Amino acid sequence: MAKTFDQLFRTEEECRSYLVQLRWPGGFRCPRCDGQKAWLVRRDLFRCQACDHQVSATAGTIFHGSRQSLLAWFRAIWYVTHQRFGVSALGLQEELSLGSYHTAWAWMQKLRTAMVRPRRDRLSGKIEIGVTYLGGHQPGKRGRGAGGKVLVAIVAQDAGHRIGRIRLRRIRNASAENLNAVVREEVEPGSMIRTDGWKGFSRLEEMGYQHIVVAKDASHGKRTLPLVERVAGQIATWLAKSHQGAVRPLYFDYYLDEFTFRFNRRTWHSRESLFLALIQQAAAVTPLPVGKMPNREHLAPPLDPRSGPPKPPVSIKKPTPRETDSSDPGEHSA
Repeated sequence: MAKTFDQLFRTEEECRSYLVQLRWPGGFRCPRCDGQKAWLVRRDLFRCQACDHQVSATAGTIFHGSRQSLLAWFRAIWYVTHQRFGVSALGLQEELSLGSYHTAWAWMQKLRTAMVRPRRDRLSGKIEIGVTYLGGHQPGKRGRGAGGKVLVAIVAQDAGHRIGRIRLRRIRNASAENLNAVVREEVEPGSMIRTDGWKGFSRLEEMGYQHIVVAKDASHGKRTLPLVERVAGQIATWLAKSHQGAVRPLYFDYYLDEFTFRFNRRTWHSRESLFLALIQQAAAVTPLPVGKMPNREHLAPPLDPRSGPPKPPVSIKKPTPRETDSSDPGEHSA
């Protein structure tokens, strides 16, 4: 039987004890001298008995420096993982009764960084790779030279009758340098990679991969890269439904991280397992100050004059009973 949040964590102390177990599963380890004994100075602050170094259980996690309680953070993670199609910052603000929309927005971005498992393994076997533009409608030319949209490399594992795991990476352009970097970081050498005939993929065999080039122009009724196209379509639908397409390009990476996290765990039937998995990853990632959110090392996008946290979206007015149609409840979907 599925448990409720209050059955798992009822107090701040229970949350803190669980975090301590995640940080030091084999017992306390001093990050300075590797000592194994410590005194509890206050709450989650420990002092090493060997070198007197003090370290908290939240140090080095996304919870570090937060003025909010761990219980509030854990409840936020519960809410995020129990919404099947994603969560907006406005939805999180309303759920936790947070006083500031920007606080909820920052929390969502931090949780999205935790959705990328540290030192995750590379994909292997049969792989399909392609690039696509994502984002709101922009006028102008189309294709790989289109302006105003986000270029995303999609790496999809062919699991026979279904798509296996995926990796998503925003790239500056579809040059061989950028595409080869994605392949090296996301795909195990020796894997069989299927791409279209774009010249940016021409050196894959030199890099130690089996490379299959599909026809540049698919025959009528047949898709060239079906896995890539299916994933791209699902991302576009997810962005439109969960975020109403209102995702700024500067922060697009974090939304790709969330989609990847949800997609790769789509077969998990236990929401509780998803909740605990995200807490474990939140305890293992480096804390991300709000001021550094736009700066992704692999991307280094140009400065956006609107780089600050976005303004809260205008809530959709809930209709009066007379205005409500039986087929449309008129509620805002988070």
